Amino acid sequence: MTSKEYQDFFQLIINQEITSTPYDNPDYLEYTKLNFSRFNRWLKHGEINSDCIDTILSIDTPQEWLIISEPWCGDAAHSVPFLIKLASYNSLIELQFQLRDAPDSEIDSYLTNDTKSIPILVVRRDGNDIFRWGPRPKSCKEFVDELKKGNPNLNTIKEEIQRWYNADKGTEIQSEIIQLIKLS
Repeated sequence: MTSKEYQDFFQLIINQEITSTPYDNPDYLEYTKLNFSRFNRWLKHGEINSDCIDTILSIDTPQEWLIISEPWCGDAAHSVPFLIKLASYNSLIELQFQLRDAPDSEIDSYLTNDTKSIPILVVRRDGNDIFRWGPRPKSCKEFVDELKKGNPNLNTIKEEIQRWYNADKGTEIQSEIIQLIKLS
C-alpha cells in the first residue's frame, strides 16, 4: 500500500466506512480519531531539520522503505508522518506500507522483544534489509520504561507519551534515522 492508500484507509476508518475489528470497538475508534488528528498535525507542521534533509538527499541508490503500522497505534501517529516527510525528499526512496494485522504482513520477521510492536521501518536495497527502526525513539522507550516502574494506569502512560512526543517534535526520530542511514 502506498502512503496515500494508508492515509485513505485511515480516513475510511474515521468516516466509519471500515468497521471491522478492532474499529468496531468504540474505544479503538475514538483513539484512532485522536491518532488521525495527531498524524495530520505532524504531516502538516512537523519540521525536518537541514542535516536530515542533506542525509536523505545523499542517498544515491534506490531504496524501499517499508513501514509496518496500523492507524490505531499511538506511536505511529507521531512517527510515521516524519518518515513520510523524510522519504519525500528523495525520489530514489520507494515508500510502502503494510498493515501489521493484515494476513500478508511481515511483522513476524521484525518482532520487538517477541511482540508485534509498531511502527517498524524496514529499509531495503536490492531486496535486502539494510536497517530497521522502531517502534519508538530510544529516548522515548527509556522514558516509558522508567514511567512504568511507578505502575501508573494505562491512561497516564498514554498521556505522558503524548507529552513526550509533543515536546520532542520529531527530533529524535530524525536523529536516529540519520544515524542509521550514515551507518548503512
